[in-house]
Amino acid sequence: MILKLVALFACVAYASAAISSSCLACICEVESNCRALSCRMDVGSLSCGYYQIKSAYYSDCHSPGSGWQSCSSSKSCADQCVRNYMARYGTYCTGGRTPTCEDYARVHNGGPYGCRHSNTLGYWQKVQACLSRGKK
Repeated sequence: MILKLVALFACVAYASAAISSSCLACICEVESNCRALSCRMDVGSLSCGYYQIKSAYYSDCHSPGSGWQSCSSSKSCADQCVRNYMARYGTYCTGGRTPTCEDYARVHNGGPYGCRHSNTLGYWQKVQACLSRGKK
């Protein structure tokens, strides 16, 4: 019985911290206009696909699919990678509260503690503008 309660609590905690579809869609739009872009150099390393995923990010998202570059270029695999990454790091900056789209966007752009870095504010503003347009 206790094990079932623990499992239920874990599922509820995960669901309450999951990135929304609209936030995910706007991050995709900001990164690539939601297209499977080829890899390009960005801040000293290659970034690939829909979310401009780097090799280290791919490792941190538990390496879904059959490889970093192929996953980055597959919308469903790239979505799963970002969702996994946010499940892993989305609460690193929240002090225990449920993450917001701002937290997720800044973590995507700046790493696990990205929401603490002022250089990720401009990125969040782009995601926020997408959300405000209501396209997603």
